[in-house]
Amino acid sequence: MTPARAGALDARFSLYLDLARACAALAVVVAHFGYFRIFDDAQIARIPDFGREAVIAFFVLSGFVIAYSAEHKNLTAHSYVVARAARLYSVVLPVLALAFILATVVQDVLHVPIGDSYELRRPWLYVPFHLAFLGDVWSLVERPPWLIPYWSLDYEAWYYVLFGVFHFTQGRRRWLAAGAVLAVVGPRLWLLLPVWLSGVALYRLQGRLAFGATLARAGWALSVVLIGLWGWFDPEPYLRDVANGLWPFAGIRMGSADRVLADYAVMLLVLLNFACARQARFDALLRLARPIRFVAGHTFTLYLSHGIVIGLWQSLLPIERGAAHEMLAIGTAIAVVALALNPLTEALQRGLRRVFDAALALGARGMGLRT
Repeated sequence: MTPARAGALDARFSLYLDLARACAALAVVVAHFGYFRIFDDAQIARIPDFGREAVIAFFVLSGFVIAYSAEHKNLTAHSYVVARAARLYSVVLPVLALAFILATVVQDVLHVPIGDSYELRRPWLYVPFHLAFLGDVWSLVERPPWLIPYWSLDYEAWYYVLFGVFHFTQGRRRWLAAGAVLAVVGPRLWLLLPVWLSGVALYRLQGRLAFGATLARAGWALSVVLIGLWGWFDPEPYLRDVANGLWPFAGIRMGSADRVLADYAVMLLVLLNFACARQARFDALLRLARPIRFVAGHTFTLYLSHGIVIGLWQSLLPIERGAAHEMLAIGTAIAVVALALNPLTEALQRGLRRVFDAALALGARGMGLRT
């Protein structure tokens, strides 16, 4: 039985989640300025890296929003599949195509070597492979060229599938289908599933978490301070060593899941932040609705495409590490690409909705089912 609806989102909290999404995307970009050595060593040491924490916030946020959407917007399995597939592929298709095409040009035409270029020799194999989000199943650890953040989609896409199975099926079919999905993806994806499901749980339980605005604001401020202290003291390397020591599958690399213990701790901080923000009545956000919605609307393209800009820039131009003008130029290029891609992805999303809708309807008619 589907749980009772948790209610519509308050406008202030909806804006807060959009703001959190935008901040998380920017945190990932800043983290990759360090990862790709655009920052100099002093800047890397001085600027906390919140890239992984931002991805965990994305996971919690995704679980919350998908649970809301399934109860208020996509009320059938058909509409759920169409909405999720169209949203994912509207950004993944153009960005993945750009990554493979540009990396191939840089390596084969300009003769500049690209790391892990073996994928460029077999695009007919690796492009469909990444479109199926198989980069982290079982012992595989595969990334498209220049698209380091793609790993999170390899997790999140399968979590969409699992949620759809549980939300739209019942009885034995539910458990058989869920077991089949879990068997396909392997143990690494099992580890971070609780992080994504925590967002679902927060959505389900939000009506029971009622407390005054003053207490909520204090709790929200505490969560921000704790997240700041987490970034400053950075206990993640120690926790990663512990996680690797506890990992029972010797033949399977932990890959992106090796930070799982730190991820659980960050998950709790994000849950505290979101739960308190919902009650805090941040009225000022209502006056900033348009810019917040605008920036939030570009976060997916920004999150996924910025690695292409950095990778292409590093391949073609020398970078003066730590120079303000260099960082400003690269940041501007990243913003321009995200802005330019967004109209394309929105148009593509509308087209993909029609394609997936027609394909599912045709398949249902072929099996004698109602859509």
